[in-house]
Amino acid sequence: MTVKRRNHGRAKKGRGHVKFIRCDNCYQACPKDKAIKRFNVRNMIEAAAKRDMAEASVYEAYDVPKVYYKQQHCVGCAIHGRIVRVRSRDGRRNRAPPPRFRDANKKPSAPTAA
Repeated sequence: MTVKRRNHGRAKKGRGHVKFIRCDNCYQACPKDKAIKRFNVRNMIEAAAKRDMAEASVYEAYDVPKVYYKQQHCVGCAIHGRIVRVRSRDGRRNRAPPPRFRDANKKPSAPTAA
């Protein structure tokens, strides 16, 4: 039988059963190893409010705490929400991670396939 992905869309390998998680968007039950997971780090307040808070604050150097949130989506919601994209047959063979955008001025370099 033809196989679309070498891991069959899961990261289960030797395990017989994996617990289910609930999708953050639609609450659909999805195996934990199949779910698309992203770790989201954000500031508690946006930039404009941060400036206002710095002006009104007594402290000179106060770091606003960050919110750390792990997002877990089913495949359908991850594609619909553009968290992952549909790739061609040749594109699915590329296992290199996508380029990381750290600096807005820098251009991303193309990922190299190992």
